[in-house]
Amino acid sequence: MSKKAKVLIVDDDPINRLVLEKTLNAEHDVFLVGSGEKALTFVETMQVDLIILDVVMPGLNGYEVLVKLKENPITHAIPVIFISANHSHEDESKGLELGAMDYITKPFSASIVRVRVRNQLLIKQKNDLLEMLVSIDGLTEIPNRRYLDENLSREWQKSKRSGLPLSVILMDIDHFKRYNDYYGHRAGDDCLKKVAHALVGECERGNDFIARYGGEEFAAVLPEIGKLEAVAFASKLRKAVNSLNIEHTESLNANHITISIGIATTESGKIGAEHTLLEEADIGLYAAKDAGRDRIVAR
Repeated sequence: MSKKAKVLIVDDDPINRLVLEKTLNAEHDVFLVGSGEKALTFVETMQVDLIILDVVMPGLNGYEVLVKLKENPITHAIPVIFISANHSHEDESKGLELGAMDYITKPFSASIVRVRVRNQLLIKQKNDLLEMLVSIDGLTEIPNRRYLDENLSREWQKSKRSGLPLSVILMDIDHFKRYNDYYGHRAGDDCLKKVAHALVGECERGNDFIARYGGEEFAAVLPEIGKLEAVAFASKLRKAVNSLNIEHTESLNANHITISIGIATTESGKIGAEHTLLEEADIGLYAAKDAGRDRIVAR
């Protein structure tokens, strides 16, 4: 793997934590917590690739932690390896049925731990690649609607917990049907690709996200961005598309390709559902069209 995987070790015994850290830290970035409650708090703010989870702990035990991880859309896909001093087949079966990927009994062999961790990370890497492939729009090669919905759901939940703002932008290429009818569908496809790449090119922060929403529509998800910043970013997107200067003699508002933009922002997690954000941005988009197109309306 090109960069070190992040492995979270959850064990109430400091000696076990130290042994596992020394076993894995040459190949991976290792993080340590001493309880199930701390583990759940940790994964809310830090993305990890694998969790090594002790079964028997005070407070939440390993099984209870795993159930909570699987219930949370943000953490449900993180592979978990249980560690336990109990050699019971029933306990091992219970862990696997709850969704654990592997089960290691104490005392454990360092070489076995390293191999099993490496195997689970390779499986995750392949699964992540497959997930990425089904989440990419075949024409524009940017994320598709499916991945947009997943990304928005994750960011909305983070916003609701943290109270930080979250903005959504919807964009539509103005009079695109007239463009297709006049220039042909091949030219239309080429136009969509150019617009998509221009929009993505304006994303300077690592957590800004742009996807093809459908047809000639695109969407952006902007974590921790309030209304004024979202309007400023939308203005950059609009200018980037204008700068392409793609001829559109059949447009009713310009002689080149333009986009109309609607923006919706939630502050302090006040909007009750992520789809409400999309609906509000859509209302803004239609208001921008009604106002003459090639403009921005923020809700």
